[in-house]
Amino acid sequence: MRRHAPRRILGVLATATLAFTLFSAAPTAGATPTAAASAASTTRSADAAAQALSTSTPVVFVHGYTGNASNWTTAMSVFRLNGWSSSNLFAYEYNSYGNNITNAQGLATFVNTVKARTGASKVAIVNHSMGGLVSQYYLKVLGGNTSVSHLASIAGANHGTTYAGACLIYTTCQQMYPGSSFIAQITAGDETPGTTRYATWYSACDGIIIPYTSTRLDGATNNNVACQTHIGYLTDTVVLGQIADFVAS
Repeated sequence: MRRHAPRRILGVLATATLAFTLFSAAPTAGATPTAAASAASTTRSADAAAQALSTSTPVVFVHGYTGNASNWTTAMSVFRLNGWSSSNLFAYEYNSYGNNITNAQGLATFVNTVKARTGASKVAIVNHSMGGLVSQYYLKVLGGNTSVSHLASIAGANHGTTYAGACLIYTTCQQMYPGSSFIAQITAGDETPGTTRYATWYSACDGIIIPYTSTRLDGATNNNVACQTHIGYLTDTVVLGQIADFVAS
């Protein structure tokens, strides 16, 4: 409803301007073009207002295995260039060696805190690598989809990766291995629940997510990147710009 309010108000002003022109005592040949220009200006102003609203959605970034908030330095810069305020950009940090169920519960608390701080009813989530597992558990198992407008998964380990075999001493890596009970739980049935808009970015050059198609989610817009490494995504301004556009849509 808020998104359309500026359009209605400006529409009334445009109508008033047109009426004044038509009923003025001394109409001129330039009256009609002036009204048309006013209407065009009104449309541009309304579009600008809608864009401002779309970039006011708070964004929560969720890092991958052994990552931290600093992973998102470039991403936050790209989002700021695309209209976001720094006050609406947040990085969630969790224990890479603990349990992704606990990490997802922490994400739920973090999102609620962001909503309370910003006054927003929903946030967007952008994740990378194992952050995909944390995010999917939150949205699907914990019902977090009701609080998330958009989910963008960058090289997410959404169906697991055999690369996790190198760190199976940790619970998070056990959960990230293909065929785990954790993977089974977040992939059973609808992989993209609720009204949340889902999108993924994946590449055959990833090298860490094996198979690289693991990132794809049924029901999401899945974007196959020609060639990008797993860590390279974090500084890929082209992909990050696409994600900012997606979240603003």
